[in-house]
Amino acid sequence: MCIFAAMNENILPIHFAPLQGYTDAVYRRAHARIFGGIETYYSPFVRMEHGEIRRKDARDIEPDNNPDLHLIPQLIAPDADKLEHIMSLFIEKGYQEADINLGCPFPMLARRHNGCSMLPYPEEVKALLSEAIDRHPDIRFSVKLRLGWEQAEECLALLPLFNELPLAHIILHPRLGKQQYKGEVDLEGFEAFYKECTHPLFYNGDLHTANDIRSITTRFPRLAGIVIGRGLLANPALALEYKQGTPISSDEMAKKVGQLHTEVFNAYQELLQGGEAQLLMKMKSFWEYLLPDGDRKARKTIHKTSKLANYQSAVSNLLGTY
Repeated sequence: MCIFAAMNENILPIHFAPLQGYTDAVYRRAHARIFGGIETYYSPFVRMEHGEIRRKDARDIEPDNNPDLHLIPQLIAPDADKLEHIMSLFIEKGYQEADINLGCPFPMLARRHNGCSMLPYPEEVKALLSEAIDRHPDIRFSVKLRLGWEQAEECLALLPLFNELPLAHIILHPRLGKQQYKGEVDLEGFEAFYKECTHPLFYNGDLHTANDIRSITTRFPRLAGIVIGRGLLANPALALEYKQGTPISSDEMAKKVGQLHTEVFNAYQELLQGGEAQLLMKMKSFWEYLLPDGDRKARKTIHKTSKLANYQSAVSNLLGTY
């Protein structure tokens, strides 16, 4: 076997985790075209609000808004009836895959037994998943979860259920729900789940560099995939760098981020109806994680300015000095 083939033998597919307010269809299209390297993009979760699916969620998964990329729509629901309502939308749009969110830690949703807060209640999880799979045997369901809400053992208590269900894969983020995104990931907790899980397992959590990814894939060689959210928002080239084995140059990064920014900016300028203020607010979130090592003065101006011209100038300065 040649050395190059051996080096690439354990390269795993990289999947883009969803982040509400960041990884919408506009961003996904631009990222896929300019950076690429992603096996699957997951939509931010679709949910019911006041008895209806939120319109922006339905627009976001519209196939015409997601051309030339593999999108798996994600849903969050506290019971089978709400899940079924959302699944009707997925099927109407032609999707044959769906990811069920059991990992969201946000308190507003957790109080209603959505996402991660359902993990201490195995019977609720069983009712939700079993009903979905029974009603839709042709859909490839996956589950994204955390170790638990209060205790890491919660996911282990659910493993017999997961193992007996025909899931396509499982995505595990090794934190507790009550941690939100604070503290360290619990790799021992992940390992306990990894050892007993019979489904393809994807790792998610605190991956910021190609070396971080390699460290995880070395420790857990049976992993089937890697799922990254904030790490890809900070470095949109991360999947590409991991696959090719070398980082892209600063000049190339600045050029590609400039292209990404232009495409996203132009798309929002056309979509948003709230004028300059709304566009500026939306574009500020674009920089929330992106290029954290960029010029501090320019980044501060981007987040503080109330004028679009000042914003554009600060973006040019940041990219010009990167």
